[in-house]
Formats: sequence, C-alpha cells, structure tokens
Amino acid sequence: MEKQKNYYDVLEIPATATQEEIQQGYVRAKNAYSLDSLALYSLMTKEECDSILNLIEEAYSIISDPLKRQQYDEARGLNKDFSYQDANRSAETFKRNDTPDSKLDAQLGTNNIPSEGNVKRIVASQKFALNFEEDPEMEEKISQAIEFTGDFLKEVREYKNVDILRMSEMTKVSKTYLKYIEDEAITKLPATVYVRGFVYQYAKCLKLNPEIVAASYLNRIKELKG
Repeated sequence: MEKQKNYYDVLEIPATATQEEIQQGYVRAKNAYSLDSLALYSLMTKEECDSILNLIEEAYSIISDPLKRQQYDEARGLNKDFSYQDANRSAETFKRNDTPDSKLDAQLGTNNIPSEGNVKRIVASQKFALNFEEDPEMEEKISQAIEFTGDFLKEVREYKNVDILRMSEMTKVSKTYLKYIEDEAITKLPATVYVRGFVYQYAKCLKLNPEIVAASYLNRIKELKG
C-alpha cells in the first residue's frame, strides 16, 4: 500500500504550525512551482509543476481548515495534545485581521504573471550562459558519471565558473538550500519533492542531464538516511 502523503511536509511546516505558518508555507510552496519560477526557465515540465501545485492545493485545503486538519491528524496519530479549539479561534482572527484575499494574491503574484512572449525572451537571455574554459579530462569525468553526489555537483559548478550567488539567481533556489544540497545536509533539506525540483534546476543550469542527476542525488540521500 502506498504511503499516505504528509501534508505538513508538502507545505514544509511543522505539524504544530500556526495558521500564519500554514499560509506562509502555502505561499512559499506555490511560488516555488509557479509560472515565474520553474516553468519560466523550462527546468521542469508543465505537467510536473501542475502535479506538484495540485498536491500543494490539496494539502492547504486540509491543513488550513481546523476541522479537516483535526480529522487528518487524528487519522494519523498526530498532534494528540493540540488545541483545535484555540486553532479555530486563531484561524478566524487571522482571516479577519491579517489575510485579506488581495494580500494573498499579492504574495502569490497573481497580477504579475509574464506573457508568453516575455517568457521566451527571458529563457533566451544570456542569464543562463556559461563562460568557462573547457577541460577535456573534466568533461570526460562528467560524461562518464553515473553518481552525482553533493561534492561532485559542487565540483562541476566550480569548474563551470558559477559561484553560489549566481547559481541561486539562476535557479531561484536560496543559497542556503544550495549549500545544504552540496553538503548533503540531509537533516536540513526540505521534503523530497522540493529537493528533486531544486536539484533538477541545479543540473539544468549546469547543462547536465537533470533527470539523471536528480534521480542519482535522491538515491544518494536515501542511502545516507539508511
């Protein structure tokens, strides 16, 4: 039987998250897989982004509703000492005072979606050009690689003359997460679905095969977790 999805992991929030933390996690997750992030730079297919966005919406629809959240938690043995009565009052206060629809729309950038023409121009820009001196020995090492560890990804990044700040700008992934990926800091990495997306972007920007790199890295993380 397939393991049930953990909606808290999908939104990257703790099981005891407040209503504000739930909304922040939702906005952060939506922005990570919106048109102007992954799909904009052709780093993931539209189908992949849509699948993840649907999961995010599914998670938010349950966790943001105190009653549905309580039922969800009880079914999984979570938050046994959590006060859903307090959470319900907190939700009403938060909705009334802090989260008008216009504010949420602004956070999600719904009024700033670029046109198809702009997307094509951005994708075609020199922002993603790599300027480095090719080393035949290193090129051979990359072409023959079947395992992509954090150390090796860092080695390729430095070889291709991309510092961590530029990689962050290219991938739209924070420098902190990029360093966690390279250091294989498994206890600090987010949910697997996000790690795959981040590594996919990382590989794409370095002109590596993103499918192979992402699969290899996730297998590596699985082995480290034991």
